Amino acid sequence: MLQRRWKDCGLAVVAASLLLVCPAQGQTPSSTVYNFLRSDVGARAAAMAGSFVTATNDPDGLFYNVASLSTLDAPRGTAGFFKHLLDINSGYLSYSQKAEGIGSVGAGVLYTNYGSFTETDEAGNELGTFSAGDLAVLLGYSNQIEENLYYGAGIKVIYSTIAGEASTGAAVDGGILYLIPDDRIALGVSIRNLGVQISSYAGRRENLPVDLTIGGSVVPRGLPLLLCLNFHRLTDDASSFGARFAAFTVGGEFTISKAVLLRFGYDNNSRKDLKIGESAGLAGFSAGLGILYQQFKLDYGLSSLGSIGALHRISIGSAF
Repeated sequence: MLQRRWKDCGLAVVAASLLLVCPAQGQTPSSTVYNFLRSDVGARAAAMAGSFVTATNDPDGLFYNVASLSTLDAPRGTAGFFKHLLDINSGYLSYSQKAEGIGSVGAGVLYTNYGSFTETDEAGNELGTFSAGDLAVLLGYSNQIEENLYYGAGIKVIYSTIAGEASTGAAVDGGILYLIPDDRIALGVSIRNLGVQISSYAGRRENLPVDLTIGGSVVPRGLPLLLCLNFHRLTDDASSFGARFAAFTVGGEFTISKAVLLRFGYDNNSRKDLKIGESAGLAGFSAGLGILYQQFKLDYGLSSLGSIGALHRISIGSAF
């Protein structure tokens, strides 16, 4: 059993290495388009600061590591709402299930509405109002390589609009998930948003926000606690090898009872970006609550932006 376990683990490491040397270009947020794809999806994931590359039995795993679809124990779906700052609102829908003899499949929709803005001419005269929004549709597939080792691939179509102008894009996702049930450990690798902008605003093409993430999770023996550590944005430009791993997140989930779960998270990159002067307050920290009732689940997540404010997410899910 131990020999087989390390054989599987070796396969996962090799696959992860291949993803790490993929020809994705290093990118920074200022050079990318469709940055709404970087936002956390779902209240549970957000409460854990996006440490979700090894999530199991959760349809929202489609947005983080499509390989996780193979771990679903039943058809599951979720819907969520995201209250951003000002008048910005977002939401999503996801559904995943096993397809007998084929593998596991999932679909999801993300949207962001940025509200209404006043349109003016060069002299400052008001001409009316305009709006802006983003939309992405995802399809995912996952299957088993061998015992406890899963792979997944997905495609997404992206549409963005502002003041009657539009931009479209297409991207692919890929992921690997390896489980060690005896030790309650999971290892995962995913690459997301690897694609192109098909049509652009004003004829200027930009890169998509490629995100290569690696991570692991463990449930310590004797503790009702899931601990997760993820390293994100590993294709971004970095000044040194160590700096490449500065965008890390830590997440945890306490099982208080069969019906109540408490969650926490820390995003190191967000805390650094949101630091004002010498103080960052609670920027980068997150927390949340999950309530289970029969086949239904209600999740709430709060992400602190320090002195700027906080983000609130609510998700509702069910098994079918």
